[in-house]
Amino acid sequence: MQRPTEFVRDQVSTVRETVASAAAEATQVSGSVGSHVGEFIRSQRGAAQVSLRELARTAGVSNPYLSQVERGLRKPSAEILAQIARGLQISAETLYEQAGLLDRRSGTPGTVAAIRADEALSERHRAVLLELYETYAREHAATVQRTPDPDHPTQEDTA
Repeated sequence: MQRPTEFVRDQVSTVRETVASAAAEATQVSGSVGSHVGEFIRSQRGAAQVSLRELARTAGVSNPYLSQVERGLRKPSAEILAQIARGLQISAETLYEQAGLLDRRSGTPGTVAAIRADEALSERHRAVLLELYETYAREHAATVQRTPDPDHPTQEDTA
């Protein structure tokens, strides 16, 4: 029979292991999100042909901080992401999605990407188009779900 002190010691050890495991998982998840948004920022900076120093200046953050964000060592706040988005001349929403702060829009990813990439559109026009597109995509999905399929009658149709 196990003594109460041994039982408690075993339970404490088990809890410590569980907490350590959960902490390690959380670090990996937050690190992957941070590196993902960092990689995205780096690729957008490269596509815009903007140096790290120039983006840091236009975004109002320090060079070392921006470098750490790009390498996934720092997880920027929503405010910092908005500043970086302004510096890259992309929507803050795009960075929020990459950082996992905002759910991805519904619809075809290619269409959403095309709207975001169109340089002829202002940021405001992109946001309006994306909102309209998302609304149409949602309405279409709802209509498709409500439309009865004649090849597959429901129980109500057969009763």
